[in-house]
Amino acid sequence: MRIRKKYLLYALVLTSSFIAAAVTALDSYINSSYIKNAWAFSFSIFFVGFFSTLIICIIFSATYKKKSLGARFIDPSFKRLRLIKKKEVKYHLLAGLMNGANTIGFCILLSLVYDPSVILSFSQIVILYLLLFESFTEKNVPTLAEIQSSVIVTFGAILASISLQGEIDIQSLAIVFILINPTWAFFSIYQRKLKMIRINGKLNDSINIRFWNVVFSFLFIFVIIVFWDILFGSNYLIEGFNASISFFPWIFLTMSITFFAYVLFIRSLGLGSATVNNAIRSSTIIFALPFSILLALYGFAPFSTDPVMLLIKIIGMILIVLGIISFALTVVKAYIFITLKPGYAKKNVIQKLWDIPGVSHVSATAGKYDFIVKVSTRTLVKGYERIIRRIDEIEEVKTYKWNSVLKEWENI
Repeated sequence: MRIRKKYLLYALVLTSSFIAAAVTALDSYINSSYIKNAWAFSFSIFFVGFFSTLIICIIFSATYKKKSLGARFIDPSFKRLRLIKKKEVKYHLLAGLMNGANTIGFCILLSLVYDPSVILSFSQIVILYLLLFESFTEKNVPTLAEIQSSVIVTFGAILASISLQGEIDIQSLAIVFILINPTWAFFSIYQRKLKMIRINGKLNDSINIRFWNVVFSFLFIFVIIVFWDILFGSNYLIEGFNASISFFPWIFLTMSITFFAYVLFIRSLGLGSATVNNAIRSSTIIFALPFSILLALYGFAPFSTDPVMLLIKIIGMILIVLGIISFALTVVKAYIFITLKPGYAKKNVIQKLWDIPGVSHVSATAGKYDFIVKVSTRTLVKGYERIIRRIDEIEEVKTYKWNSVLKEWENI
């Protein structure tokens, strides 16, 4: 079955966001009822998560009619669980470190704020960090429209993060701005790098990426907690082991559900930039509100029916939706068909084309054209002026044709 690429992106991110909201509510329940120590909870998440993720990956590696279950239901690129390639190692190391640090920050925040809608609202400020990082990593300078969209989403997230009692915790904000958002921004970028790597001629699959991220995240969490215990005389490692054993079913459940949230999000990173993905992912705030009310009804999180606080939260959510729509309308993709002058070698031109800001793929072809270049930019005018000007500067290029993409389709 095929679906338009844009709609598939929305479907993947929105489904991932809903699952993430449910997982945050479940984590809040586990933290408030069973594992109150943030460090022990962080350790148990990845210790038990390794086993839950491994079991799911083994199940998805099983084949039916010469096709893996993972390819049929989650990611068409998946064949089976495999060892990582050399070219993946550095990104897995960096993503594992960022995810480990992010999880520690998340668990600390969870112990301070029990309301899932507040926790998830805090994390949406990541868009401002991503705009800065992607200016360098994606070779794409933010446009005024994108900056405006980011500000809208950010202010919406801040308004939505105000608790229903009208409180803002300074300590929580410090954790969010200094630890959670920067690490999630880097994590998103490195996961996208991994998703865009080609393995055996096909794009990397999200299931293997998730499995190895859990492995590396656990290793970094283990090292961090060991050093912390040595330096400060704490006993978090033992507490983490005990929590993993005592509350294994609960942690196994939350990490099994988390697996699908991350796999869908990683797959979506192969369809759009980290900024666009995280803008759409801001919808977790909307999905989290019903879970916050549910937790409050059972006495696990505070809740207020103050109409002013509810109105502020709703305004924040509306701003987030508007920001998401603005992001969606700014992305423009195109293919450029290039012919070289006689006597010039293709290999000398590939790097020049790849160095152009906004270029995401370069293919050397046989036939009428020598190269087909795929570009992604946030506005047509900006992209055309900047990219075409750079192509004009390449001496070897004879002619080129710009064709904007109207619609794209992907296998589900």
